[in-house]
Amino acid sequence: MKEAKVIELEEVAIRFSGDSGDGMQLTGTLFSDAAALMGNDISTFPDYPSEIRAPQGTVAGVSGFQVQFGGKQISHPGDLAHVLVAMNPAAVKANARFMNPGGTIIYDEDAFNEKNFRKAAFATDDPFTELNLNDMVRIGVPITSLTQESLKDLGLDNKSILRSKNMLALGLVCWMFNRPLDYIEKFIRNKFGKKNPLVVESNLRVLKAGYNYGYNLQFTTPQYLVNPAPIQPGIYRNINGNYSTAWGLIAAAEKAGLKLFVGSYPITPATEILQALSERKDLGVKSFQAEDEIAGICTALGAAFAGHLAVTTTSGPGFALKSEALGLAVMAELPLVVVDVQRGGPSTGLPTKTEQSDMLQALYGRNGESPVVVLAASTPSDCFWYAYKAAKIALERMVPVVLLTDGFLGNGSEPWKVPTMAELPEITPRLAKDSANYKPYARDPKTLAREWAIPGIPGFAHRIGGLEKSITGNVSHDPDNHQINCEIRENKVMRVIDMVPDLEVYGQDSGEVLIVSWGGTYGHTLSAVTEMRKQGKSVGLAHFNYIKPLPANVADVFSRFKKIIVCELNLGQFATFLRSTVPGFEYHQFNKVKGLPFTVSEISEAVNKILEA
Repeated sequence: MKEAKVIELEEVAIRFSGDSGDGMQLTGTLFSDAAALMGNDISTFPDYPSEIRAPQGTVAGVSGFQVQFGGKQISHPGDLAHVLVAMNPAAVKANARFMNPGGTIIYDEDAFNEKNFRKAAFATDDPFTELNLNDMVRIGVPITSLTQESLKDLGLDNKSILRSKNMLALGLVCWMFNRPLDYIEKFIRNKFGKKNPLVVESNLRVLKAGYNYGYNLQFTTPQYLVNPAPIQPGIYRNINGNYSTAWGLIAAAEKAGLKLFVGSYPITPATEILQALSERKDLGVKSFQAEDEIAGICTALGAAFAGHLAVTTTSGPGFALKSEALGLAVMAELPLVVVDVQRGGPSTGLPTKTEQSDMLQALYGRNGESPVVVLAASTPSDCFWYAYKAAKIALERMVPVVLLTDGFLGNGSEPWKVPTMAELPEITPRLAKDSANYKPYARDPKTLAREWAIPGIPGFAHRIGGLEKSITGNVSHDPDNHQINCEIRENKVMRVIDMVPDLEVYGQDSGEVLIVSWGGTYGHTLSAVTEMRKQGKSVGLAHFNYIKPLPANVADVFSRFKKIIVCELNLGQFATFLRSTVPGFEYHQFNKVKGLPFTVSEISEAVNKILEA
């Protein structure tokens, strides 16, 4: 028999797309996990529709999942997909602009009919020509009918049968990219085996049918070989940003010798952190799903007063509701971590799409002079470390800390090397010990942090609250005292700078253009700098994780470049902040507010325009 053609690739991006009920998120996740287990580095981008249940077959209801995997370090999910798996015409229409020229489209030819063309608002019965996709390799597969044929003897109704058709697409793609089915089969058995053996049987049958269909197609469909990436030895797992954040907080509580309390209200895309923490009662986590956002942070404040590592999680609209209670945390000087998984706004906005538009709210969105420490994570696995660092700062400096992630990080995933507890830095909560001389607002002269007296311990009775206090804890209306305390609370936050590492520059250490980015844009900006330097461009990258306080050497780094371009997924919030805090530099902006991450090509184009100017 003639062997299938095998093409070796260094990296490849695959996008699974269909109706929100077609199981594309599970399909993409299983393929990503299988790729990671084969030793590939990966980066994923789940893309959910904003409506809970948009009309079936319409572009508004399309759900997608993109994964880029390769035999080298992968820092982002890919600008464009090399392969699109489309379960209906709407999926092709929604993703046509995200396809690499000459890419491959695998589509369910059973779903490409006049009825679905109309639902997707096509003007003709030839969607590929209409979308100018004739240069694509198109592989029509009767996914629906093959699924029905595979399960015809199991006695299932048609609706139940069609729930398995995503497994046929998954099996086919696993054959094309030489991914073994072992992990996926094990997952299906573990997930459904005890509850519904028939579901296990149907999914496994269809999965293998898709794999075998690929084998039978091998004369027209090549196989692709993507070799493992070089990685450090260790224990790895695939993790998304929300679980990474949750585990960082759990590790911090254990390191600090405290119980972890989370008081939150469900909100997209942050809910998964609350869910992940609620699963870990075995590790001493106390979770409380409050009736609203305000109650969530107020219960966390109570837990902080009572001596817990206290956390509340939310997204932009919920963060706005928490602002008054966060001001109370500032005034009471209680250790509190607020995780804001940013999303498209304002108001309900684009709840399932990513954005970086809460920075100024995190810095200034409270009444009065209300300073907090603000951090931002860069990658899904990075969320672990910055959640840990946020907790360390809060507990050691008696200050609220806001950790900014976003929907791209929270839902996206990558391989993560699991650290040992011995590798994590120590956390020493600033617990009060001298009851004879305790005053609630007495401070460490170096850090200005007050001591943390846990209620119920003899000798430490005290009052804290939202009214201004004197050093003894008594209410004070003295105007001079208020001025002094406002300055102290600001200076206390700024003195956290001794826990902030210097800003690093990736690529060119000095030169024509410095790209400045923060938070979840790291992978795309780093890739853009890498590509432009290969072209001989004088470009460097300064990526920020510490927003307030900024690293001490920012002005020195900026002074080594002629022009600075701040890239962010908003209309210029960090650029505005930098102009006021690090003045005297020529700041340019590249902004995107489309609910989508940057692409490497967009950033490169923006920088090239500045270089040409």
